[in-house]
Amino acid sequence: MRIRLMLALLWSLMAISSAQAQSAALPGVPSAYQLNGVEHFYQTWNNCGPATLSMALSYFGYTDDQAVAAAWLKPNPEDKNVSPWQIAEYVNVHLPGTLRALVREGGTLDLVKLLVSQNFPVMLEAGYDPPNDPQGWMGHYLMVYGYDDTLGVLRTMDSFEGPNYTYEYPYIDEFWRHFNRLYIVTYPIEREQELLTLLGSDADATQNRINALEAARLEAVANPEDPFAWFNMGTSFAGLGDYESAAIAYDQARNVGGGLPWRMLWYQFGPFEAYYQVGRYNDMIALAQSLLNDGGGHLIEETFYYGALARMGLGETERARTNLDQAIFFNPNFTPARTALAQLNGA
Repeated sequence: MRIRLMLALLWSLMAISSAQAQSAALPGVPSAYQLNGVEHFYQTWNNCGPATLSMALSYFGYTDDQAVAAAWLKPNPEDKNVSPWQIAEYVNVHLPGTLRALVREGGTLDLVKLLVSQNFPVMLEAGYDPPNDPQGWMGHYLMVYGYDDTLGVLRTMDSFEGPNYTYEYPYIDEFWRHFNRLYIVTYPIEREQELLTLLGSDADATQNRINALEAARLEAVANPEDPFAWFNMGTSFAGLGDYESAAIAYDQARNVGGGLPWRMLWYQFGPFEAYYQVGRYNDMIALAQSLLNDGGGHLIEETFYYGALARMGLGETERARTNLDQAIFFNPNFTPARTALAQLNGA
């Protein structure tokens, strides 16, 4: 009963219309399709993100291997995570040429098939249970280059499993939602308007978050013990700037249905951002410390970054500066830490 009341409270906090905007007539989607010319790379150590991005870019004639993208995205090979915004920044700002990357959430299989059928490679960020790994769940990127409705599968270039690796639609539906059904589309800049038309109301970043929030809310209503539904609500609320609601949703995600996978905050940092915005600095420090303790020494620059923001909130300037220095030492290209350090130093 308490959880159902919480759902009602969350929805009363924010009057949101999820009505879909009228869009132009979209092209028909064939029952099967695949892109030609995508090169496969098996990932090197901890290199899923750069390897998958390099495969997506290869469709457009990009010839550099995964090491080139990794040199900027994760200069420390021990880095366990490359976030979607970092991939977009690399393509849009640091990669020479006219290719671009767009990040959205709340995707659907129908949308993925539409995009692929119009010759847009699509990267998905999804949960993954690696075989023969006693530590279990982790995050993973998939490069979708095709699909087949008769077989009920997406065709992927999987940096871990291999080329032409198929995932059945129910598997994708289950594990993709672990990351709020996030997708990254790479495209030539001259096709940008075409892409936005295909995305419909999701072309607008704010409306996209509203759409994703509604999808997560419906899942939480259907199963209030679903931690991923609550986490996705928190992510969408945070993206909309409603940090109070985001914090409530993230609290629920951490406490219902057995909680979240222990690696969850290796990849998604919304709880840190929400708690920071509502002044829950000690909770941020506790989360950061648990990552350091539970991660077996595995380091993530975001851990130091959000620890620094919490220390700044508590007025502990020198400890904050030390944490930011650690984040930058670990990844010199992590722009949020550089920006925060410059502000701290009065630059």
